[in-house]
Amino acid sequence: RERACVPTPFITGAFDDLIPQEDGQTSGESHLTDTMSNSTERGTEMEDFFKTVGEVRNLIEKISSQTEDMEKRHCCILSSSDGGKGSKDELELINNETRNSANLVYTKLKLMQKNCPSEDDRTNNSVIYRIQRNQHSHLTRWFSEVMKNYHKIQISFREKCKAQIQRQLEIVDKVTTDDELEDMLQCDNLAIFISNIHSDAQFSSRALSEIERRHQDIISLEYGIKELHEIFTDTAMLLEIQGELINNIEKNVTSAGEYVHASKEETCIALAYKKNPYKIVSLPSFFKSFRRQPSTAANENSSEDCIKHS
Repeated sequence: RERACVPTPFITGAFDDLIPQEDGQTSGESHLTDTMSNSTERGTEMEDFFKTVGEVRNLIEKISSQTEDMEKRHCCILSSSDGGKGSKDELELINNETRNSANLVYTKLKLMQKNCPSEDDRTNNSVIYRIQRNQHSHLTRWFSEVMKNYHKIQISFREKCKAQIQRQLEIVDKVTTDDELEDMLQCDNLAIFISNIHSDAQFSSRALSEIERRHQDIISLEYGIKELHEIFTDTAMLLEIQGELINNIEKNVTSAGEYVHASKEETCIALAYKKNPYKIVSLPSFFKSFRRQPSTAANENSSEDCIKHS
């Protein structure tokens, strides 16, 4: 007699994951493959990110080194009696390289900010987000400090050139106020301001030559500052965007410091109890209501004795 095949409902679908899919993989293998693919993709993205971080670091270090070289060239130009033609050519080359490096750094910083995980992905990639945001914040602040130092040295060179021009004008008996001197420095045609100077004397000729050289130095310097003005502005905007993040970091650090201080106090109390493990302490207040007073107990005993004797 043949037995009827009775289906087993609780087993139905239990091994569906083992049924080959159209691509020859089980659903479990497909999920594992997707997970590994996502991990590999994130790993590749982080490798590219850290590669960009290294490139930006090298460029900022290069700008810092070029800033030191620029300051040395400034000293050579100011102390040279022949105008320092060689130093000026080297200075122009350094300034061009610095501007190119600064533009490249800013472009890479903007790209890093753009590729940072968005607000929606921040929860799922919180660790990656923090790493990228912290690196970007650190590089931006470092770049801003280096460029501020670069700008500071340029302004110092301008003031020194201005002081030399002022001294040379005093030599040729040309009295000028600060406003007149600034107008002269902003003008391309220096002859308008020195037309009434008697240049027949030998010392006047040397003084005028010095004034013209320093005037050209200031014009070249201000041209370079104007070219970098946009980078200064954009970098300041990046720092402003990061202001909220920096405030949150400072808040977390402050809170952590408070927690550490409280933990130290509790640790000291615990150590004190550990040194005196048998120290007798007073009863808690809610037990005191159940404690019998000695006088009341004595009165009750005397009343019981009276009842017995009676």
